[in-house]
Formats: sequence, structure tokens, C-alpha cells
Amino acid sequence: MQFSSHLLENAVNEFAKLPGIGKKTALRLVLHLVRQDAAEVNRFSETIATLRREIKNCTRCHNISDTDLCNICSNTGRTQEMVCVVENVRDVIAIESTQQFNGLYHVLGGIISPLDGVGPDQLTIDPLISRIETEEIREIIFALSPNIQGDTTIYYISKKLQHLPLKITTIARGVAFGGELEYADEMTLAKSISNRIAVEHYITTGN
Repeated sequence: MQFSSHLLENAVNEFAKLPGIGKKTALRLVLHLVRQDAAEVNRFSETIATLRREIKNCTRCHNISDTDLCNICSNTGRTQEMVCVVENVRDVIAIESTQQFNGLYHVLGGIISPLDGVGPDQLTIDPLISRIETEEIREIIFALSPNIQGDTTIYYISKKLQHLPLKITTIARGVAFGGELEYADEMTLAKSISNRIAVEHYITTGN
């Protein structure tokens, strides 16, 4: 791809660093910005800069938040005794979109994957254990992507929690094995949550 401007080329290269954005898409986005009013572009860039500068992780569930405690954790109208354990922030958004879950969340920040160099220490598993031990939580729902890494993570955390009087469940296999939670349609995801099964049965039978 040949450029008549180094400024244009540099901007395209930066946009192309974003996940799922190739050079052609990056060029289209940059040319769109070039055609906009300077004030619009300044507002766009300032919004991104402010996001990166001021965004926080909730101190309780590790979700993305504007404040120390996210709006889900601070909502006293939600069921405080039920926590849905997810891989990332995108999964929180996906489940919230179903409007079928009124409990709290815990974002692990990934799943255990030795081949990718991700172990339990790289995830927020210890804060989850501490949270369960100190809060009046009665049920943990695992809503992890249905793959080997997700199953490994469920098994590992379940073993860590087996000494507690806790109901441990996982979403039903409405989501295809090997898929990712964020790409499941809302109806399938909603049914998977409502038809959740005990982790002990899930680990034993694999379904």
C-alpha cells in the first residue's frame, strides 16, 4: 500500500494495530476522520484519551468502571448472594443484554491456558476466593466459554471452593463447545443461564 503522506501512513498503521482491523479498513477509517471537522476529530481523540486515562477496574468484581465500585456492584436491587464468574468484560455485556440475570459478576481476566502461558496467578482467582469467603454468597455460576480451557478453569476453581457451603453451577451447553460466550445469541445465552447445571454433574459427565 503506497501513501502520498507520511501523516496518513502513520495514522493507518496505528489504526491497523487494533484487533480485527486490517490496512484497508484502517485506511477507510482514517480517510473518514480526515473528512470530518477538526472539532469532531478533536472530540473523538479526547474521548479515547480520557477513556484510557480515567477508566478503572471495579475493586469488587474487576469489571470496567468509572468509579472504584461499578454500577452493577453498587446496585442494591441486584441479588447479592449470586455471582456469575466470567472470562472478560465482553461476557458481562453479553449476559446483561439477555436481561435474565440479576446477580453480581466476577471477571477473571481470562481462563487458564498453559499453552498460552496463562496460569491461575495471572487471573483474579484469589480475589474471587477471598470474596466468597467474606461475602454472603450462596451460589457461583460459571459462565465461561465452553472449551477445554474453560473446563479446566471451572475444575480448578471448584476444587478451591469445595470446602465452602456453596452451590456451584455452570451454564448449560446451549452454547456450542469450542465457541465463545460473547458470540452466542441472546436467546441461547439466556436459556443457558436459566438451565444451568451443577458443576459436579458437569465435570463428571462432561455435559
